[in-house]
Amino acid sequence: MKKMAEKGKTDHPALLHGKYELGRMLGHGTFAKVYHARHVTTGKSVAMKVVGKEKVIRVGMMEQIQREISVMNMVKHPNIVELHEVMASKSKIYFAMELVRGGELFSKVVQGRLKEDLARVYFQQLISAVDFCHSRGVYHRDLKPENLLLDEDGNLKVTDFGLSAFSEHLKQDGLLYTTCGTPAYVAPEVIAKKGYDGSKADIWSCGVILYVLLAGFLPFQDDNLVAMYRKIYRGDFKCPPWFSSEARRLITKLLDPNPSSRITISKIRDSSWFKKSIPKTVRTKEELEFEAFNGDNKSSKPETLNAFHIISLSQGFDLSPLFEEKKREEEELRFATTRPASSVISRLEEVAKSVKFNVKKSESKVRLQGQECGRKGKLAIAADIFAVTPSFLVVEVKKDNGDTFEYNQFCSKQLRPALQDIVWTSPAEKPTVA
Repeated sequence: MKKMAEKGKTDHPALLHGKYELGRMLGHGTFAKVYHARHVTTGKSVAMKVVGKEKVIRVGMMEQIQREISVMNMVKHPNIVELHEVMASKSKIYFAMELVRGGELFSKVVQGRLKEDLARVYFQQLISAVDFCHSRGVYHRDLKPENLLLDEDGNLKVTDFGLSAFSEHLKQDGLLYTTCGTPAYVAPEVIAKKGYDGSKADIWSCGVILYVLLAGFLPFQDDNLVAMYRKIYRGDFKCPPWFSSEARRLITKLLDPNPSSRITISKIRDSSWFKKSIPKTVRTKEELEFEAFNGDNKSSKPETLNAFHIISLSQGFDLSPLFEEKKREEEELRFATTRPASSVISRLEEVAKSVKFNVKKSESKVRLQGQECGRKGKLAIAADIFAVTPSFLVVEVKKDNGDTFEYNQFCSKQLRPALQDIVWTSPAEKPTVA
């Protein structure tokens, strides 16, 4: 493999673990080389990151490698590079990762500053990924344009979680103490070495990234590292005249040297600059499907279930009054009701109105979609109504898009309370929703 890497040839690709055909080298760093690889069974292309064990052990980086594997298994998000699998030989560790073909965001910035609308799209996607990591107790700690990749559709993907920290790494005071990251993007409290909040430090780095996207250069720069740190510590920067007043206001809040008054992610999402509409070109497949759903044209009465349908829908024939929660990836819940389909639809519309969700419907289907972008895009929920008999219905609700945690919160706080009185209860059961 070493020979292949040096020559960059693909004439005799190595077969790795009987699964992957290694091709040309895409890039290399101090400890890793990245190759194009192809899964021989599926034909799917991946990026194969190859790390030499001996070198990693020699410099004491084994824990960092293990941390990167753990983190990437935890954070599955459309704006985070996906880790497919990890393999190892006696001398090497292999990461089979999502192949992101658009290159680094850094290479775009090198060519000059970006237009504000494009910078906003990247920043929205960055914040979505960072917020998702923080919700899982993961802090990246090395956010910079070189660690932000672009796919073929121009969507941003965060990578390189080697320096990330878990919430378990926090000391008793709830702070992190390891100084890490790239100097120009590091928050002042990290430099101070007095302990820092990982989420606040990541937000600072996001602020530097946004500044760089809009300006084409760094907010804090000096040939002397100590002098640069002094500028960072004071929050000593100026916005170029072409920044809009809204962008200027947001960047000033992001680059607040005081972490306790620095803007939070929820406030970033609420800012007028951030909330400006996302161009249709970067709308997700799920959002486009929601827009294409036409309830009136697809109007149909609830499908009548036969015995086989009921068996497939029900675990142990249990059409109980309680929501049936299933531990599946699609996160479904289901309930029975003696109310007509129109009543179920009306109730779902009321729930949607109370939380400002958009609604599309037919006589047997309801689609709800959040107006605000969550941790994994806009939360979308699908409800399908099936008739067991003309007067006895089963309603199946499932997550169509978005973050599972946000979906579960929506179900427990909004959906369950709103539907409780229309859920069918058998005489043997108490009429309460667990």
